[in-house]
Amino acid sequence: MPASRRFFVMGAVAAPASAATLKPFSVRTSSRVLGANDRIGMAVIGLGANGSGMLRNLLARARDKGDIQVVAVSDIYTKRKERARAAAGLEEKSVHHDYRDLLTRSDIDGVVISTPDHWHAQMAIDAMAAGKDVYLQKPMTLTIDEARQVALASSKFKRVLQVGSQHLSDPRYRKARELIQAGEIGALLWAQATYSRNSIDGEWNYYVDEEGTPANIDWTRWLGSAPKRPFSADRYFRWRKYWDYSGGIATDLFYHRLGPLLFAMGPGFPSRVSATGGIYVQKDREVPDTYATLIEYPGFFINLSASMANAAPNRHFPEVIYGQRGTLTFARDSVVITSEPAFDRKVEESRRGVRTFPTEPVDLVPAHLADLFDAMRSRRQPVLNPEFGCQIMTAIRLGVDSYRDGRLRHFDARTQRVTERAPARPGYEGDGRNRPDGRKARA
Repeated sequence: MPASRRFFVMGAVAAPASAATLKPFSVRTSSRVLGANDRIGMAVIGLGANGSGMLRNLLARARDKGDIQVVAVSDIYTKRKERARAAAGLEEKSVHHDYRDLLTRSDIDGVVISTPDHWHAQMAIDAMAAGKDVYLQKPMTLTIDEARQVALASSKFKRVLQVGSQHLSDPRYRKARELIQAGEIGALLWAQATYSRNSIDGEWNYYVDEEGTPANIDWTRWLGSAPKRPFSADRYFRWRKYWDYSGGIATDLFYHRLGPLLFAMGPGFPSRVSATGGIYVQKDREVPDTYATLIEYPGFFINLSASMANAAPNRHFPEVIYGQRGTLTFARDSVVITSEPAFDRKVEESRRGVRTFPTEPVDLVPAHLADLFDAMRSRRQPVLNPEFGCQIMTAIRLGVDSYRDGRLRHFDARTQRVTERAPARPGYEGDGRNRPDGRKARA
Protein backbone atom coordinates (compact mmCIF):
# COMPACT_ATOMS: atom_id res chain seq x y z
CA MET A 1 0.00 0.00 0.00
CA PRO A 2 1.50 3.38 -0.99
CA ALA A 3 2.33 5.66 1.91
CA SER A 4 -0.06 8.34 0.67
CA ARG A 5 -3.00 5.94 0.79
CA ARG A 6 -1.86 4.36 4.04
CA PHE A 7 -2.60 7.66 5.71
CA PHE A 8 -6.31 6.99 5.97
CA VAL A 9 -6.07 3.62 7.67
CA MET A 10 -3.20 4.51 9.98
CA GLY A 11 -4.00 8.13 10.78
CA ALA A 12 -6.13 7.41 13.82
CA VAL A 13 -3.57 5.22 15.55
CA ALA A 14 -0.69 7.43 14.46
CA ALA A 15 -1.94 10.48 16.30
CA PRO A 16 0.29 11.48 19.22
CA ALA A 17 -0.97 10.31 22.57
CA SER A 18 -1.14 13.90 23.78
CA ALA A 19 -3.20 15.09 20.82
CA ALA A 20 -6.78 16.04 21.61
CA THR A 21 -9.49 14.39 19.54
CA LEU A 22 -11.82 16.95 18.00
CA LYS A 23 -15.40 15.76 18.33
CA PRO A 24 -18.27 17.19 16.28
CA PHE A 25 -20.81 19.15 18.27
CA SER A 26 -23.78 17.20 16.94
CA VAL A 27 -24.80 14.10 15.04
CA ARG A 28 -25.00 14.21 11.28
CA THR A 29 -28.03 15.84 9.74
CA SER A 30 -29.49 14.77 6.43
CA SER A 31 -27.78 15.80 3.21
CA ARG A 32 -29.31 15.75 -0.23
CA VAL A 33 -28.02 14.26 -3.45
CA LEU A 34 -27.45 17.11 -5.87
CA GLY A 35 -28.84 16.74 -9.35
CA ALA A 36 -27.37 18.39 -12.42
CA ASN A 37 -29.93 21.20 -12.27
CA ASP A 38 -30.15 21.69 -8.51
CA ARG A 39 -28.91 24.96 -7.10
CA ILE A 40 -26.24 24.42 -4.46
CA GLY A 41 -26.92 26.19 -1.17
CA MET A 42 -23.76 27.77 0.24
CA ALA A 43 -22.88 29.57 3.47
CA VAL A 44 -19.79 31.52 4.58
CA ILE A 45 -18.33 31.20 8.08
CA GLY A 46 -15.92 34.02 8.91
CA LEU A 47 -16.40 37.41 7.24
CA GLY A 48 -13.05 39.17 7.50
CA ALA A 49 -11.16 40.29 4.40
CA ASN A 50 -10.75 36.75 3.09
CA GLY A 51 -14.27 35.63 3.91
CA SER A 52 -15.75 38.79 2.39
CA GLY A 53 -13.78 38.11 -0.77
CA MET A 54 -15.12 34.56 -0.90
CA LEU A 55 -18.64 35.87 -0.39
CA ARG A 56 -18.21 38.19 -3.38
CA ASN A 57 -17.01 35.28 -5.50
CA LEU A 58 -20.01 33.18 -4.50
CA LEU A 59 -22.44 36.00 -5.22
CA ALA A 60 -20.82 36.55 -8.63
CA ARG A 61 -21.22 32.85 -9.44
CA ALA A 62 -24.86 32.94 -8.32
CA ARG A 63 -25.50 35.99 -10.51
CA ASP A 64 -23.64 34.78 -13.60
CA LYS A 65 -24.46 31.07 -13.64
CA GLY A 66 -27.42 30.68 -11.29
CA ASP A 67 -26.34 27.20 -10.19
CA ILE A 68 -25.60 28.18 -6.58
CA GLN A 69 -27.10 30.50 -4.00
CA VAL A 70 -25.79 32.06 -0.80
CA VAL A 71 -28.31 31.26 1.92
CA ALA A 72 -26.51 32.15 5.17
CA VAL A 73 -23.44 33.73 6.77
CA SER A 74 -21.85 33.63 10.22
CA ASP A 75 -19.42 35.80 12.19
CA ILE A 76 -18.86 37.00 15.76
CA TYR A 77 -18.31 40.69 14.86
CA THR A 78 -21.59 42.58 14.52
CA LYS A 79 -20.30 45.03 11.91
CA ARG A 80 -19.08 42.27 9.62
CA LYS A 81 -22.38 40.40 9.90
CA GLU A 82 -24.36 43.48 8.92
CA ARG A 83 -22.07 44.23 6.01
CA ALA A 84 -22.39 40.67 4.69
CA ARG A 85 -26.17 40.62 5.17
CA ALA A 86 -26.50 43.73 3.04
CA ALA A 87 -24.12 42.46 0.35
CA ALA A 88 -25.91 39.11 0.03
CA GLY A 89 -29.44 40.47 0.46
CA LEU A 90 -30.17 38.07 3.31
CA GLU A 91 -32.90 38.18 5.90
CA GLU A 92 -31.89 38.68 9.51
CA LYS A 93 -32.64 35.02 10.32
CA SER A 94 -29.95 33.93 7.84
CA VAL A 95 -27.18 35.83 9.66
CA HIS A 96 -25.82 33.64 12.45
CA HIS A 97 -23.65 34.47 15.44
CA ASP A 98 -22.93 30.83 16.30
CA TYR A 99 -21.77 28.87 13.26
CA ARG A 100 -23.25 25.71 14.75
CA ASP A 101 -26.76 27.12 14.30
CA LEU A 102 -26.00 27.60 10.63
CA LEU A 103 -24.96 23.95 10.28
CA THR A 104 -28.37 22.67 11.41
CA ARG A 105 -30.06 24.17 8.34
CA SER A 106 -31.24 21.76 5.65
CA ASP A 107 -30.96 24.33 2.84
CA ILE A 108 -27.16 24.46 3.11
CA ASP A 109 -25.16 21.97 1.03
CA GLY A 110 -21.70 23.41 1.55
CA VAL A 111 -19.82 25.95 3.65
CA VAL A 112 -16.80 28.17 3.10
CA ILE A 113 -14.67 28.44 6.26
CA SER A 114 -12.57 31.63 6.33
CA THR A 115 -11.71 32.04 9.99
CA PRO A 116 -8.36 32.26 11.81
CA ASP A 117 -6.40 29.02 11.50
CA HIS A 118 -7.00 27.78 15.05
CA TRP A 119 -10.72 27.35 14.26
CA HIS A 120 -10.35 25.52 10.93
CA ALA A 121 -10.27 21.93 12.13
CA GLN A 122 -13.16 22.08 14.58
CA MET A 123 -15.41 23.95 12.17
CA ALA A 124 -14.61 21.63 9.26
CA ILE A 125 -15.29 18.51 11.33
CA ASP A 126 -18.53 19.99 12.66
CA ALA A 127 -19.64 20.88 9.14
CA MET A 128 -18.89 17.46 7.68
CA ALA A 129 -20.57 15.70 10.61
CA ALA A 130 -23.63 17.83 9.85
CA GLY A 131 -23.67 16.62 6.24
CA LYS A 132 -22.08 19.67 4.62
CA ASP A 133 -19.30 19.75 2.05
CA VAL A 134 -16.48 22.17 2.81
CA TYR A 135 -14.24 24.78 1.19
CA LEU A 136 -11.59 25.15 3.90
CA GLN A 137 -9.26 28.08 3.52
CA LYS A 138 -5.54 27.44 3.55
CA PRO A 139 -3.52 26.41 5.52
CA MET A 140 -6.12 23.65 6.14
CA THR A 141 -5.38 23.56 9.90
CA LEU A 142 -3.00 24.84 12.55
CA THR A 143 -1.36 21.46 13.33
CA ILE A 144 -0.55 18.15 11.66
CA ASP A 145 -2.84 16.17 13.94
CA GLU A 146 -5.74 18.51 13.18
CA ALA A 147 -5.18 18.00 9.45
CA ARG A 148 -5.18 14.26 10.00
CA GLN A 149 -8.46 14.44 11.89
CA VAL A 150 -10.08 16.59 9.20
CA ALA A 151 -9.04 14.10 6.52
CA LEU A 152 -10.39 11.19 8.53
CA ALA A 153 -13.67 13.04 9.10
CA SER A 154 -14.03 13.62 5.35
CA SER A 155 -13.69 9.88 4.81
CA LYS A 156 -15.93 8.92 7.73
CA PHE A 157 -18.79 11.25 6.81
CA LYS A 158 -18.29 10.86 3.05
CA ARG A 159 -17.97 14.59 2.52
CA VAL A 160 -16.17 16.55 -0.19
CA LEU A 161 -13.51 18.96 1.06
CA GLN A 162 -11.46 21.41 -0.97
CA VAL A 163 -8.58 23.24 0.72
CA GLY A 164 -8.69 26.86 -0.38
CA SER A 165 -5.35 27.36 -2.06
CA GLN A 166 -6.60 28.48 -5.45
CA HIS A 167 -3.21 28.18 -7.17
CA LEU A 168 -3.84 24.44 -7.42
CA SER A 169 -6.44 25.31 -10.07
CA ASP A 170 -3.84 27.11 -12.20
CA PRO A 171 -3.48 25.06 -15.43
CA ARG A 172 0.24 25.86 -15.57
CA TYR A 173 0.91 23.38 -12.79
CA ARG A 174 -1.12 20.69 -14.49
CA LYS A 175 0.92 21.29 -17.63
CA ALA A 176 4.14 21.18 -15.58
CA ARG A 177 3.06 17.87 -14.10
CA GLU A 178 2.43 16.43 -17.56
CA LEU A 179 5.82 17.58 -18.80
CA ILE A 180 7.67 16.24 -15.77
CA GLN A 181 5.92 12.88 -15.99
CA ALA A 182 6.83 12.73 -19.68
CA GLY A 183 10.50 13.09 -18.74
CA GLU A 184 10.93 16.50 -20.36
CA ILE A 185 13.36 17.76 -17.69
CA GLY A 186 14.88 14.43 -16.72
CA ALA A 187 15.29 13.33 -13.14
CA LEU A 188 13.84 15.76 -10.58
CA LEU A 189 16.41 17.30 -8.26
CA TRP A 190 15.00 20.32 -6.45
CA ALA A 191 12.69 23.34 -6.61
CA GLN A 192 12.51 26.79 -5.07
CA ALA A 193 9.99 29.58 -4.48
CA THR A 194 10.00 32.85 -2.54
CA TYR A 195 7.82 35.59 -1.12
CA SER A 196 8.72 39.22 -0.47
CA ARG A 197 6.79 40.67 2.48
CA ASN A 198 8.27 44.16 2.20
CA SER A 199 4.92 45.98 2.20
CA ILE A 200 2.28 47.12 4.68
CA ASP A 201 0.01 44.19 3.83
CA GLY A 202 3.04 41.93 3.89
CA GLU A 203 3.74 43.00 7.44
CA TRP A 204 0.20 41.83 8.40
CA ASN A 205 -0.35 45.18 10.08
CA TYR A 206 -3.82 45.40 8.66
CA TYR A 207 -6.19 48.23 9.50
CA VAL A 208 -7.52 48.04 13.07
CA ASP A 209 -11.17 49.05 13.01
CA GLU A 210 -11.80 51.40 15.93
CA GLU A 211 -15.39 50.15 16.06
CA GLY A 212 -14.14 46.67 16.91
CA THR A 213 -14.50 46.42 20.69
CA PRO A 214 -15.67 43.82 23.22
CA ALA A 215 -19.11 45.40 22.91
CA ASN A 216 -19.57 44.04 19.37
CA ILE A 217 -16.88 41.34 19.08
CA ASP A 218 -17.53 38.06 20.90
CA TRP A 219 -13.95 37.72 22.12
CA THR A 220 -14.49 34.55 24.15
CA ARG A 221 -16.02 32.72 21.20
CA TRP A 222 -13.30 34.02 18.87
CA LEU A 223 -10.58 32.63 21.14
CA GLY A 224 -12.19 29.20 21.16
CA SER A 225 -9.56 26.60 22.04
CA ALA A 226 -6.72 29.17 22.05
CA PRO A 227 -5.23 30.32 25.38
CA LYS A 228 -7.47 32.74 27.25
CA ARG A 229 -6.27 36.34 27.02
CA PRO A 230 -7.74 39.81 27.59
CA PHE A 231 -9.28 41.43 24.53
CA SER A 232 -6.69 42.70 22.06
CA ALA A 233 -7.64 44.52 18.88
CA ASP A 234 -4.19 43.76 17.48
CA ARG A 235 -4.66 40.04 18.03
CA TYR A 236 -8.14 40.13 16.52
CA PHE A 237 -7.36 42.11 13.37
CA ARG A 238 -3.72 41.01 12.99
CA TRP A 239 -3.91 37.46 14.30
CA ARG A 240 -1.35 36.12 11.81
CA LYS A 241 1.41 37.67 13.95
CA TYR A 242 0.74 35.36 16.91
CA TRP A 243 1.52 31.68 17.48
CA ASP A 244 -1.82 31.02 19.23
CA TYR A 245 -3.71 31.41 15.97
CA SER A 246 -1.19 31.04 13.14
CA GLY A 247 2.10 29.55 12.02
CA GLY A 248 3.19 32.85 10.50
CA ILE A 249 4.58 33.07 6.98
CA ALA A 250 4.78 29.30 6.69
CA THR A 251 1.11 28.54 7.24
CA ASP A 252 -0.30 31.74 5.77
CA LEU A 253 1.67 31.79 2.52
CA PHE A 254 3.81 28.74 1.86
CA TYR A 255 0.70 26.64 1.26
CA HIS A 256 0.31 28.65 -1.96
CA ARG A 257 3.89 27.84 -3.00
CA LEU A 258 4.39 24.28 -1.80
CA GLY A 259 1.03 22.92 -2.94
CA PRO A 260 1.42 23.70 -6.66
CA LEU A 261 5.07 22.63 -6.72
CA LEU A 262 4.27 19.36 -5.03
CA PHE A 263 1.34 18.78 -7.37
CA ALA A 264 3.68 19.18 -10.34
CA MET A 265 6.56 17.16 -8.91
CA GLY A 266 4.56 14.38 -7.30
CA PRO A 267 2.47 14.46 -4.09
CA GLY A 268 3.70 12.73 -0.98
CA PHE A 269 4.78 13.20 2.59
CA PRO A 270 8.16 14.76 3.40
CA SER A 271 11.00 12.79 4.93
CA ARG A 272 12.99 15.61 6.60
CA VAL A 273 12.22 19.26 7.25
CA SER A 274 14.31 22.07 8.72
CA ALA A 275 13.73 25.81 9.03
CA THR A 276 15.48 28.98 10.10
CA GLY A 277 14.85 32.72 10.24
CA GLY A 278 13.99 35.35 12.80
CA ILE A 279 12.32 38.65 13.67
CA TYR A 280 14.81 40.92 11.94
CA VAL A 281 12.69 43.98 11.09
CA GLN A 282 9.22 43.98 12.65
CA LYS A 283 9.53 43.65 16.43
CA ASP A 284 5.77 43.74 17.07
CA ARG A 285 5.12 40.02 16.60
CA GLU A 286 5.84 36.50 17.77
CA VAL A 287 6.22 34.86 14.35
CA PRO A 288 9.31 35.47 12.17
CA ASP A 289 9.29 38.18 9.51
CA THR A 290 12.11 36.34 7.72
CA TYR A 291 11.82 32.60 7.28
CA ALA A 292 13.20 29.78 5.15
CA THR A 293 12.48 26.08 5.13
CA LEU A 294 14.09 23.10 3.40
CA ILE A 295 11.73 20.19 2.74
CA GLU A 296 13.18 16.84 1.68
CA TYR A 297 11.23 14.20 -0.23
CA PRO A 298 12.43 10.86 -1.57
CA GLY A 299 14.48 11.90 -4.61
CA PHE A 300 14.27 15.71 -4.41
CA PHE A 301 13.91 18.70 -2.10
CA ILE A 302 12.03 22.02 -2.10
CA ASN A 303 13.42 25.28 -0.73
CA LEU A 304 10.96 28.03 0.31
CA SER A 305 11.85 31.45 1.70
CA ALA A 306 10.19 34.75 2.58
CA SER A 307 11.57 37.98 4.01
CA MET A 308 11.20 41.73 4.47
CA ALA A 309 14.10 42.31 2.07
CA ASN A 310 13.89 44.74 -0.82
CA ALA A 311 12.90 42.61 -3.78
CA ALA A 312 13.11 45.16 -6.61
CA PRO A 313 12.63 44.80 -9.48
CA ASN A 314 10.58 41.64 -8.87
CA ARG A 315 8.43 41.28 -5.77
CA HIS A 316 8.78 37.51 -5.80
CA PHE A 317 11.42 35.42 -7.49
CA PRO A 318 9.65 32.94 -9.73
CA GLU A 319 9.08 29.32 -8.87
CA VAL A 320 11.63 27.06 -10.50
CA ILE A 321 11.79 23.28 -10.81
CA TYR A 322 15.24 21.89 -11.60
CA GLY A 323 15.70 18.62 -13.44
CA GLN A 324 18.91 16.97 -14.54
CA ARG A 325 18.17 17.67 -18.22
CA GLY A 326 16.14 20.89 -18.02
CA THR A 327 14.89 23.77 -15.87
CA LEU A 328 11.15 24.42 -15.68
CA THR A 329 9.84 27.93 -14.98
CA PHE A 330 6.41 29.54 -14.98
CA ALA A 331 5.67 32.51 -17.24
CA ARG A 332 2.39 34.31 -17.83
CA ASP A 333 -0.08 31.69 -19.07
CA SER A 334 2.73 29.33 -20.03
CA VAL A 335 5.37 26.92 -18.81
CA VAL A 336 8.95 27.27 -20.05
CA ILE A 337 11.62 24.56 -20.18
CA THR A 338 15.23 25.54 -20.76
CA SER A 339 17.91 22.95 -21.40
CA GLU A 340 21.57 23.43 -20.61
CA PRO A 341 23.74 23.70 -23.74
CA ALA A 342 26.21 21.18 -22.37
CA PHE A 343 23.46 18.57 -22.40
CA ASP A 344 21.83 19.44 -25.73
CA ARG A 345 23.88 16.82 -27.52
CA LYS A 346 22.51 14.17 -25.15
CA VAL A 347 18.85 14.79 -25.96
CA GLU A 348 16.89 14.74 -29.19
CA GLU A 349 16.68 18.00 -31.11
CA SER A 350 13.01 18.57 -30.23
CA ARG A 351 13.94 18.93 -26.56
CA ARG A 352 16.84 21.38 -26.96
CA GLY A 353 17.03 25.07 -26.13
CA VAL A 354 14.12 27.09 -24.76
CA ARG A 355 10.63 25.64 -25.22
CA THR A 356 7.37 27.35 -24.26
CA PHE A 357 4.15 25.48 -23.53
CA PRO A 358 1.09 27.78 -23.44
CA THR A 359 -1.85 27.28 -21.08
CA GLU A 360 -5.31 28.82 -20.90
CA PRO A 361 -5.65 31.84 -18.58
CA VAL A 362 -8.09 31.36 -15.71
CA ASP A 363 -9.49 33.35 -12.82
CA LEU A 364 -8.09 31.24 -9.99
CA VAL A 365 -10.62 31.59 -7.15
CA PRO A 366 -13.68 31.03 -9.38
CA ALA A 367 -11.90 28.06 -10.97
CA HIS A 368 -11.11 26.55 -7.57
CA LEU A 369 -14.72 27.01 -6.47
CA ALA A 370 -15.93 25.49 -9.75
CA ASP A 371 -13.84 22.40 -9.03
CA LEU A 372 -15.52 22.15 -5.63
CA PHE A 373 -19.03 22.49 -7.06
CA ASP A 374 -18.36 19.85 -9.70
CA ALA A 375 -17.04 17.54 -6.98
CA MET A 376 -20.13 18.17 -4.85
CA ARG A 377 -22.33 16.97 -7.71
CA SER A 378 -20.18 14.02 -8.82
CA ARG A 379 -19.05 13.05 -5.27
CA ARG A 380 -15.41 12.83 -6.34
CA GLN A 381 -12.73 14.58 -4.31
CA PRO A 382 -11.44 17.88 -5.76
CA VAL A 383 -7.88 18.76 -6.73
CA LEU A 384 -6.80 19.91 -3.25
CA ASN A 385 -8.50 17.07 -1.43
CA PRO A 386 -8.02 16.19 2.26
CA GLU A 387 -5.26 13.66 1.65
CA PHE A 388 -3.17 16.00 -0.49
CA GLY A 389 -3.96 18.87 1.87
CA CYS A 390 -2.62 16.87 4.80
CA GLN A 391 0.60 16.10 2.94
CA ILE A 392 1.18 19.82 2.37
CA MET A 393 0.18 20.71 5.93
CA THR A 394 2.58 18.12 7.34
CA ALA A 395 5.58 19.63 5.54
CA ILE A 396 4.64 23.18 6.47
CA ARG A 397 4.00 22.48 10.14
CA LEU A 398 7.19 20.46 10.52
CA GLY A 399 9.01 23.58 9.32
CA VAL A 400 7.24 25.74 11.91
CA ASP A 401 8.18 23.32 14.68
CA SER A 402 11.78 23.14 13.45
CA TYR A 403 12.04 26.93 13.49
CA ARG A 404 10.61 27.16 16.99
CA ASP A 405 12.92 24.65 18.69
CA GLY A 406 15.86 24.67 16.26
CA ARG A 407 15.79 20.93 15.56
CA LEU A 408 15.57 18.92 12.35
CA ARG A 409 12.30 17.06 11.89
CA HIS A 410 12.06 13.57 10.40
CA PHE A 411 8.69 12.21 9.28
CA ASP A 412 7.98 8.53 8.75
CA ALA A 413 5.30 8.27 6.05
CA ARG A 414 4.73 4.60 6.84
CA THR A 415 3.80 5.13 10.49
CA GLN A 416 2.67 8.76 10.12
CA ARG A 417 4.92 9.72 13.02
CA VAL A 418 7.42 12.47 13.67
CA THR A 419 10.59 10.98 15.11
CA GLU A 420 12.91 12.82 17.46
CA ARG A 421 16.02 11.59 15.70
CA ALA A 422 16.22 11.12 11.97
CA PRO A 423 17.92 7.93 10.77
CA ALA A 424 21.37 8.40 9.29
CA ARG A 425 21.71 8.48 5.55
CA PRO A 426 22.66 5.15 3.94
CA GLY A 427 26.36 4.40 4.36
CA TYR A 428 26.87 6.55 7.42
CA GLU A 429 26.95 5.18 10.96
CA GLY A 430 27.78 8.40 12.75
CA ASP A 431 30.63 6.91 14.78
CA GLY A 432 33.53 7.91 12.51
CA ARG A 433 34.21 4.37 11.35
CA ASN A 434 32.85 4.58 7.81
CA ARG A 435 35.29 5.10 4.95
CA PRO A 436 34.59 5.62 1.26
CA ASP A 437 36.76 2.60 0.41
CA GLY A 438 34.71 0.33 2.65
CA ARG A 439 37.54 -0.27 5.13
CA LYS A 440 37.08 0.46 8.82
CA ALA A 441 39.06 3.30 10.31
CA ARG A 442 41.38 2.51 13.18
CA ALA A 443 39.82 2.98 16.61
